[in-house]
Amino acid sequence: QVQLVESGGGLVQAGGSLRLSCKASGTPFRVDAWGWYRQAPGKQRELVATITSGPNTNYADSVKGRFTVSRDNANMAYLQMNSLKPEDTAVYYCNANVALVDFWGQGTQVTVSS
Repeated sequence: QVQLVESGGGLVQAGGSLRLSCKASGTPFRVDAWGWYRQAPGKQRELVATITSGPNTNYADSVKGRFTVSRDNANMAYLQMNSLKPEDTAVYYCNANVALVDFWGQGTQVTVSS
């Protein structure tokens, strides 16, 4: 069973930066594609960024130019978040696709104060 563990969330002032990490364990296979999602209170979960094995990246319009998704060869993914805004406040989840199966982390809270 693949397990994902996120880290790096916290409280930051508007304009600040945070770097989220997500580590996949419990599989001998390389993660094919990673996704970062977020869910704010009272809102649906939304896609923030994805990165494939290419690596090809894709971003939500709301974070383009501010967030950068990356990955390494050790089954870890990262989300560098710069110029954070209060509207970026949410629980951030990582998603990993391994052999056509999706797995989710438990989420990490990001709070941006104005």
